[in-house]
Amino acid sequence: MNPSTLNAGLVAVLPEILLLILAFGVMGFDLFLPGSAKRLLGRVTIIGLVIVLAVDLVLPATGPVFGGMIYVDGWVALYRMLFLAAAILTCFLSLDLKELEQNGEYYGLLVFATMGMSLMAAARDLIMLYIAIETTSITLYLLAGFLRGSNRSAESGLKYFLFGTFASTIMLYGFSLLYGFTRATGYEAVAVELTKLTQAGSQWLVMTALILVSVGLGFKIAAVPFHFWTPDVYEGAPTPITAFISVASKAAGFAVLVRFLMTVFPMARGEWVALLSALSVVTMTLGNVLALAQHNIKRMLAYSSIAQAGYILIGVVAVANPDVAPYGPTTVLFYLGVYLLTNVAAFAVVVAVTNALGTEEIAGMAGLSRRSLGLAVAMLAAMLSLGGVPPLAGFFAKLYVFAAAIGQGLTWLVVIAVLNSILSLYYYLMVVKYVFVDRSEGDEQPMQVAPALNFGLWVAVAGILILGALSTPWYNLANMAVRVAKF
Repeated sequence: MNPSTLNAGLVAVLPEILLLILAFGVMGFDLFLPGSAKRLLGRVTIIGLVIVLAVDLVLPATGPVFGGMIYVDGWVALYRMLFLAAAILTCFLSLDLKELEQNGEYYGLLVFATMGMSLMAAARDLIMLYIAIETTSITLYLLAGFLRGSNRSAESGLKYFLFGTFASTIMLYGFSLLYGFTRATGYEAVAVELTKLTQAGSQWLVMTALILVSVGLGFKIAAVPFHFWTPDVYEGAPTPITAFISVASKAAGFAVLVRFLMTVFPMARGEWVALLSALSVVTMTLGNVLALAQHNIKRMLAYSSIAQAGYILIGVVAVANPDVAPYGPTTVLFYLGVYLLTNVAAFAVVVAVTNALGTEEIAGMAGLSRRSLGLAVAMLAAMLSLGGVPPLAGFFAKLYVFAAAIGQGLTWLVVIAVLNSILSLYYYLMVVKYVFVDRSEGDEQPMQVAPALNFGLWVAVAGILILGALSTPWYNLANMAVRVAKF
C-alpha cells in the first residue's frame, strides 16, 4: 500500500480513529480523577463526541479504502451522524445517574460501541463486517450488565450475551458458506460468484447462506423471531443504555442489512424481499400485540421497538425500482433519524421519573402532568410521534415508508402496517392517559430534573418537532446520500 493510498484510508476512517483515541483517553483520564470529580468524564466524552461529529460533517466521501474493506460515502456519513448523536444524547442521560458511578469504563465502552457501529455501516468485506459487529456486540453486552449491584442488570447482560453469541455463530456460519462458495470476502466479488452459482442452477446454496446471515442481522434489529432478548435486556439494562441499544444498535443493523442485501444478494432480490415482507408483518403485529399487556414502561417500549423494526423493514423491501420516489433505503434512513429522537425522548422521561419516584411501572407515571408539566409534554410528544400522529416527525417517517411501499406495489403490506399503527395507539395513549388524566396515590410534589438530563430531553423533543415541521429538507438530505451511495 503506497503512502497516498494509506493517507486516503486514514482520512476516510478518521472519525473511527478519533473515537478509539477518545475511548482510551476517557478510561485513562479516569485513573487520575478523585471520586468527587468523576462527573467530568461524561462531559469530556460529550465534548469528544461533538468534535468527532464535526469532523464527520466536513470529511469528503472517499469511496473504497484499505483494499475495498471499507467504503465511505454520504450514506456512511449520515449513519455515523446517527450513531454519534445517539451516543451524545445517551451521555446527557447518564451524567446524573448515581447508580452508574460515572466510571471511565462506562463512557469508554459507550464510545467503543459507537466506533463499532460506524465500522459496521462502512464495512464492505465479510471479515471487516464481522469484526465490526463483534466490537459493537461485546461492548453492548458489558454495558447491559454494567450495574454490578443489580441482579436485573446482570441477568440482562447474560441474556444479551447468550442470545447474541448464538445469533452471531449462525451468521458466521453463513459468512463461511459465502466464502466457501465464492473464495472471496469483498461484497462485489462475492456477488459476482453467487450470480454464477444462481445461473448454474445452485440457487439453493445462495438461499442457505442468505437465511443464515439473516439470522444474525435479524437479531441486531430485533425482528421476530429473533426478538426474545429484547424485553428482558431493555428492562434490566441501565435506562440510558436501553435507549442507546434501542436506537443506535437498531440503526447499525439496518445500515448493514440494506447495503449487504442489495450488494451481495442482488440475484436473489425477489426471494429476500418476500422473506423480509413476511418478517415485517410478523414483527410489527407481534410487537404491538404483546406491548398491549405490559405494565413496565421499559418492557412496553421494548415491544414497541420490535414493532417499529417491522415498519422500517417495509422500507427495506421497497427497493425494486430506484427511480420511483420515495425510495425505500431513503425512507429507512429518515425513519431511523426520527426514531432516534423519539425513543431517546421517551427514555429520558423514564430516567427522570425513575430517579424521582423509584418506579418503572406505567401506573407510576400517574399525575406526572401535575408533578412536572415539562416532562408530561415531552412524553406526550414522544408517544404521539411513535404512534405516527401528525404533525409530529413520526407521522412523516411512516408516511414516507408507506408511500415507498405503495410505489413498489406493496399496498397489501401498507394496509397491514396502517392497521398495526392504529392498534399501537392504544398503548401509547394509555401512557398519555396516566400522565395527564389519572391521579397518583401519594402527594403530587413537584419533580426536579437534572440540568443535563433536561437538556438532552429537550434537544430530542425539539428534533421531533423540527423534523415534523421541516421534514422535506431532511428527507432530501437522506435521499441525496442514498442516490450517490454504491449498492
